[in-house]
Amino acid sequence: MNLRERYEELEEKILSPLATISKNSKGREKDEKKCDIRTDFQRDRDRIIHSKAFRRLKHKTQVFIAPEGDHYRTRLTHTLEVSQIARTISRAIRLNEDLTEAIALGHDLGHTPFGHTGEFALDKVTSNGFKHNYQSLRVVEYLEKGKGLNLTHEVKDGILSHSGELTAATNEGKVVKLADKIAYINHDIDDAIRAGILKNDDLPKECIKVLGKTNSERLNKMIMAVIMHAINYGEIKLIGEVGEATWELRRFMFENVYYGSEAKKEEDKAQNLVISLFEYYMKKPEEMPKEYNQRVIEFGLEQSVIDYIAGMTDRYAIHEFNRLFIPSPWQKYF
Repeated sequence: MNLRERYEELEEKILSPLATISKNSKGREKDEKKCDIRTDFQRDRDRIIHSKAFRRLKHKTQVFIAPEGDHYRTRLTHTLEVSQIARTISRAIRLNEDLTEAIALGHDLGHTPFGHTGEFALDKVTSNGFKHNYQSLRVVEYLEKGKGLNLTHEVKDGILSHSGELTAATNEGKVVKLADKIAYINHDIDDAIRAGILKNDDLPKECIKVLGKTNSERLNKMIMAVIMHAINYGEIKLIGEVGEATWELRRFMFENVYYGSEAKKEEDKAQNLVISLFEYYMKKPEEMPKEYNQRVIEFGLEQSVIDYIAGMTDRYAIHEFNRLFIPSPWQKYF
């Protein structure tokens, strides 16, 4: 019995009936020789961490577009916070922490430059619309390394189902979907206060009375509510008094930060930038890197342009816009 097999045997002994057991995975689209050390879900986590798409998240917007300050969240730090929250919940209720972590680390790989602003822009101009969770799945199925990462069915399902009306097939995927919301509600409050857009006193008093005055208190209340409901009822939900306060606080953030606040004053520029790039490459696909031109035959022109733009970081998108649309000064003086 190798190390992987020993670990798989241990999972069956210590994990909850609610958990997804590694050796019971539905597997990968392409069969592979098993690793002697790591379970399939551990391998998936490692593949995501070592991907280029994961590294690019450090230069993609969370809420504040291309922030100058060192302490504002980016899409990468958001991902790490989601992973931490999701692992805490999964460990407490004895779910498969490796599966949870893999889903959490991969859930935003398909996010556009400028966060949801870029997502809305592509959704406007593409013929079939654009959703970042579908693009995240596309990254791990086709785009990364030019052939995808060949992840397990359970990890791909969790990545796709973390957003929108979809429901994950595993409890680990359901945990990540809640952890995503718990993370951004709280860290976006922290960033908004740092930016001077909100003050602590602005937060809804009834919500704060239930959830707590500090970021730490609120996180603890929300996480504990999910854990206790799972222990008592065998369901992954955030409901009851804490759940109601959480969703009310989320509504407050949409009204006061995500829509129409000072944090969003550059959004129109960002959307115009993304739309301009899309329109330009649709007319001149030869201007895209060679690898994306080669995909036109397989995936079509529009999808290849979407893949290229969605993969850009904020700063790369700005660089490309400047290169294509802003005249360079003439430098030959003599």
